[in-house]
Amino acid sequence: MTAVEIVDRPRQGEFLGPLREFLAAHAGPPPRGGSARLAWARAFHADLTDAGLAAPGWPREVGGMDLSLPDQIAYHREMTRARAPRHPCGLSFIVAPTLIRHGTAAQKDRFLRPLLRADEFWCQGFSEPGAGSELTALSTKAVRDGDHYVVTGQKVWTSQAHLADWMFALVRTGEPGPKGISYLLLSMTSPGLTVRPLRDISGGTHFAEVFLDEVRVPVENLVGRENDGWSIARTSLGHERATAFLSDEFRYRRVVSELIALAAGSPAGDDPVVRQDLARMEAGVRILASNSRRALETVLAGRDPGPASSVNRLMRAEFDQRLHEVALRVIGPDAVLGNREPTAPEGGRWTYGYLMSRSSTIGAGTAEIQRNTIAERVLGLPAPPPAPGAGHRAPVTGQDGGAGRRAGGAG
Repeated sequence: MTAVEIVDRPRQGEFLGPLREFLAAHAGPPPRGGSARLAWARAFHADLTDAGLAAPGWPREVGGMDLSLPDQIAYHREMTRARAPRHPCGLSFIVAPTLIRHGTAAQKDRFLRPLLRADEFWCQGFSEPGAGSELTALSTKAVRDGDHYVVTGQKVWTSQAHLADWMFALVRTGEPGPKGISYLLLSMTSPGLTVRPLRDISGGTHFAEVFLDEVRVPVENLVGRENDGWSIARTSLGHERATAFLSDEFRYRRVVSELIALAAGSPAGDDPVVRQDLARMEAGVRILASNSRRALETVLAGRDPGPASSVNRLMRAEFDQRLHEVALRVIGPDAVLGNREPTAPEGGRWTYGYLMSRSSTIGAGTAEIQRNTIAERVLGLPAPPPAPGAGHRAPVTGQDGGAGRRAGGAG
């Protein structure tokens, strides 16, 4: 049972007509250039929200459509088919379910609609120089001072920090380890907060370091209870991850078909090695669809799809890398032209995707960490013994170690 099969189950579907009308009027080819594309995506999602056609899985009381899972799948299929722009701030959909589940009424009223309309961007303040995959070692401190917390420390590999209006961050308010972590919302315009961009392999500055020097954060920006941030960060993503995978399934299906069409129109399409690679990509996208069955069946049964999500995440990251490697072989020598070159094939999307996909198995927890998570938490295998002199290694937590991003041809 794939997402395509689930979408054919009985459903209400009243939203499909209005959604298709909206997409016919608003979707279309994106403008060229990063700034113009960003403005286009922001305007699209503002209009989508104002039309009541955003957030298919959110409850109605917080501005969502409250669709059943089969209807959410149908929604994502229509959006993919129309090539609608993805929300320009994907990290918004990590903090949003957290606020819906754990936030106060005031926090929901203040943040959810601007987030959905893309009026305000968010970044994630989790990873630190000394706390990546082992995130519970974070050391950024938040000390209570009257009706504020005073936050001091450093975050790193922070995606879109240069664009963000707000950061959702894990900070230490208590004892070492997971029990002393709290979840705070910080304004990026706060005095004492400095963003230093980090240039990546594509030449862009998607990532940044963020320095926090006695930044004052109102206590009302605490999400949940003090020292309960680790639990909040780990438990707020299950259903959202599952439905995000649904949109990935449709998107990858489309992109693999585009890659096959690209090869068919080039000399590479006659190369038996390339043809074998394309066959592997076709098999891979079908495997991804098949593997979604476990997550979808779990969600339909009302359970957290955690184990299946771990497997899906690892498979998607490695598939993303292989997909772009094959694309560059199909393109040939012109693949050296980046997305800033006007003559680059297809606007340089495949080359950019290849460069950014290098981080697919590093960001949001390395592939090695994911394999340990699957081994220990899914298969029930014992943790490996520590290396000589390394001391005891804590069991894998399964926590995302950073923001992570897939931003290539499949985007």
